[in-house]
Amino acid sequence: MATNGVRLTIKGKVQGVGFRPTVWQVAQRLGVIGDVGNNAAGVEVRLWGSDATVFILELRRSCPPLAVIDSIDTAPWHWVNRPLTFSIIPSHGGAMSTQVVPDAATCVDCLAELNDPANRRWRYPFINCTHCGPRFTLIRRMPYDRPNTAMDRFPLCAACLAEYQHPADRRFHAQPNACPHCGPQVWLANAQGAVLAAKDQAIAEAARRLCAGEILAIKGLGGFHLACDATNGLAVMHLRQRKRRPSKPLAVMVPDIAWLQRWAGHDNPALTQLLQSPAAPIVLIPWPVDSRQDVWHDTAGETWTKTRSGSEACYGPHQRPLCDLIAPQLHELGVMLPANPLQHLLMRAVGRPLVMTSGNRNGRPPALDNSQALNDLATIADGWLLHDRDIVQRADDSLVRLSTSGVEMLRRSRGYVPDTLALPPGFARSPAILALGADLKNTFCLLRDGQAVLSQHLGDLADEGIQQQQQQVLALYRDIWNFTPTRVVVDAHPGYVSHRWGETLAAELGVPCISTLHHHAHLVACLAEQGWPLDAGPVIGLALDGLGYGAPCTAEEGMDDAAGNSARWWGGECLKVDYCHCEWLGGLPAVAMPGGDLASRQPWRNLLAQWLRFVPDWRDLPEAAMIVRAEGELLARAINRGINAPMASSTGRLFDAVAAALGLCEREISWEGEAACRLEALAWRAPAKAAQSTIPVTLPLLGNRLDLATFWRQWLDWRAEPADRAYAFHLALAQGFAALARQAAQRHGLTTLALSGGVMHNRLFRELLVAELPALRILQPSRLPAGDGGLALGQALIAAARYAQ
Repeated sequence: MATNGVRLTIKGKVQGVGFRPTVWQVAQRLGVIGDVGNNAAGVEVRLWGSDATVFILELRRSCPPLAVIDSIDTAPWHWVNRPLTFSIIPSHGGAMSTQVVPDAATCVDCLAELNDPANRRWRYPFINCTHCGPRFTLIRRMPYDRPNTAMDRFPLCAACLAEYQHPADRRFHAQPNACPHCGPQVWLANAQGAVLAAKDQAIAEAARRLCAGEILAIKGLGGFHLACDATNGLAVMHLRQRKRRPSKPLAVMVPDIAWLQRWAGHDNPALTQLLQSPAAPIVLIPWPVDSRQDVWHDTAGETWTKTRSGSEACYGPHQRPLCDLIAPQLHELGVMLPANPLQHLLMRAVGRPLVMTSGNRNGRPPALDNSQALNDLATIADGWLLHDRDIVQRADDSLVRLSTSGVEMLRRSRGYVPDTLALPPGFARSPAILALGADLKNTFCLLRDGQAVLSQHLGDLADEGIQQQQQQVLALYRDIWNFTPTRVVVDAHPGYVSHRWGETLAAELGVPCISTLHHHAHLVACLAEQGWPLDAGPVIGLALDGLGYGAPCTAEEGMDDAAGNSARWWGGECLKVDYCHCEWLGGLPAVAMPGGDLASRQPWRNLLAQWLRFVPDWRDLPEAAMIVRAEGELLARAINRGINAPMASSTGRLFDAVAAALGLCEREISWEGEAACRLEALAWRAPAKAAQSTIPVTLPLLGNRLDLATFWRQWLDWRAEPADRAYAFHLALAQGFAALARQAAQRHGLTTLALSGGVMHNRLFRELLVAELPALRILQPSRLPAGDGGLALGQALIAAARYAQ
C-alpha cells in the first residue's frame, strides 16, 4: 500500500509538560495537517506528506521548558482519509516507555497571576500550568491524563475547561488545572480536625500563629512539613523537644532570593539559579559559626514591623538573625525557596524565614494524608494547614550541595524523581531488573528499555512504616511502568530487610535473586553515572562509608589481627572493580565494633576499640577521660575476648573515634553521621589549613593497609588546638588513601579512580583527597548520592553485566 504520510514517535519527558500544544502550534506555523496524541510510549505525531525534516527541526527548537526529547523515530504512515486540519486526539494506552515528569516549582507566569488582584486565580494556592506544578506526586497510572491522577475528583468548571481544551492556552491539558471555583481548597484545623479558618483566611491565620511562635503542620505536594519561625529560638527549641530531634539540622525556607542575598551579603548567581530551578531543592550553603550573630548589621534589637498591603497582613522581624539552634555546631545550613503556590502565599504573609522540616513523629514515616497528620503530629503541632488534594506519591525535599566542582546530590527526591538515567554503552539490551538498595537511605531501581528509573528517597527500612511505604511505592512504579522484573537484586547482607524481602519477592515471581557486595555496588553506581562503558575495563575505587557487607580477605591479602580474624564488614576499602568483578586491594585495618550496632551510636566505643588496638598506653592519656571508666574496662575485656565485637574496617567509625577524642558527641549521637559532621565543621575553622605542610601527623601505608598506630601516636602527641587537630585528621586520612590509590593504580596499570560511599559527602576530606591525586582521572557521583541513596543503580548494573557475559 502506498504511503501518504509520516508517523513520528517521540520519547522522553513529553507528557504533562505542554508538548502536544507545542506540536499543534508548530503545525499551525508551518501550515501542516495531521494529528498528535499521547500514548504509553510517549507522543505520536502523524503528518500528511512524506517529508518531516523541517517539522522536526522546528519542534526541537520550540521544546517546552520542562520537556526533554530523548528520541524521534520516523516511519511511513498511510492515511485512509486526508485530514482537513491539524488536531489533538485523545490518549491511548500500550506498553509504557515514556518518562513521568517530576513536580516543578511555580513558574514566573503563574506567580505573576497569583499576585495579580485582577486575575481570577489571585491568591489561589493551587495555581499551575503546563510549565509548573505537581506531576509525579499526583499520578496513579499511565497515560498521564486527569482521570488517572489525584485531580479526578475535581471536575473542571467552564472557564478551566475552556483553557484545558484550547491548544494555544498555557493550560492546555494541564492535568492539575483548577481555580478557586472548581479545584482543591485549603483550611486551618485544630488537633481535633475542626476547621478554624478556610481559604485565604486560613493562610492569614496560619501566618499569624507562626509569627506568634506556634508550630504548624503544613500539607504540601509530596508530604507534610512542620514549620516554625526560624528567628524565634523558643519556637525552634519547642519543635526540637516535641519532635525529639535534639540536634539534627533543620532546613530553612526563606521568603525570596533577595532575602537570602541580604543575609549572605553577596549575590551568588550559581546558587540563585539552583534555588530557582524547577526542582527547587534544599541547598547547603556555608553557615559561618564565627559570624552568625553579626551578619545582620542593621539589626535593631527585638524590633518588629507590621505592614498591611491590600487585604494581606505582613508580619516580619526587622532583619532579625536566624536562630543558632537550626544547625548547632555545624558549618552548613540547608536553605530553600517556596516551591508551590501555598508556600509562596505563606512566606509572603510571614515575611521571615521559617523552619521547614519533615512532617513526622520520631520513629514514624512522614505523614501523607490529613488523618495521619492529625494523629501522628498531635503532640508536635499547634495547628494544621490542610487541603483536600490527595498525595499519591511521597516526595521529600531533595537536598543538594553547591561547591566549586558543581552540584552534589545528597538526597534525591522531589523535583528530580522520577527522571530516568541513561545506561552506559553496552547495556542497551539489559533485561528488566529490580534492585532493592540498602536498608538505610533506601531507594530502589527499575532497569528497563536502556534506562534506569531510581525511586525517591524512602529512608530507613528498619521502620515498619517505611517498609510499607516502600512496598506501596514499588507497586505503583510497577503499575505505572507496566514492569515485571526478570531478576531481583539485593545487598549481600543477609540481615537486611531489603535482602529478605527481595528473596521473598523473587520466589513469588519465580525469578532469580542476585546478591551484590555493598561497596562493589557503590562504585558501579559511580561508574554508571559517569557513563563508563561496559567493556571499558576495570578502575581503582575507593569505597568509604560506615559499614557494609564485604568478602573476607585471604591470607595473602593480610589478616586483620593477631588471631587471624578477617573483616567481614567493610567501610574503608581500595578495590579494583568493573561491572562484573570486585577485587580487594587494601584499606583500613579492621577494628572491633564493641557492642555491634551500639558502636554506630556511641562514638566513645570506637575510640576505645581504636586505642585498645593501636595505643597500648591509652589509659595514661588525658583524652582517656572521654571513655567511661567502669564501663570502658568491662567493654575492653569483651573486645579482647571477641564478645559482641565484630571486626570492621570502617571509615565512619574512625571518624567517630577522632570526634570522641576531641570531645564531640563522645557519649551518644542522635542522628546518623552527627559526630563526623561536627568533626568536619570544626576542621573547617582550623588556622592550620594555611600551613598544612607543617602538620606533624600522617597516616602512612604499611603494605596495603593504612598505619593507624603511627597516626594515633603522632596525633595524640601533637598538642594543638582542637580545630587544627580535626583538620590534621582529615588531611592525614586523605593523604593516606591517596597514597593507597596511587600504589594500586601503579601496580595494576590503571589511570582512573572512582570515589563513592557516604564519607565522600565530607567536602573537606573529598577536596583534600582529590588534590592529592592530580595524575589520576577522578570519577565522582554528582546526580546521585555517593551514599546508600545511589546504591540500587549499582546493584542493577552488576546484575545486568553478569547477564551480558
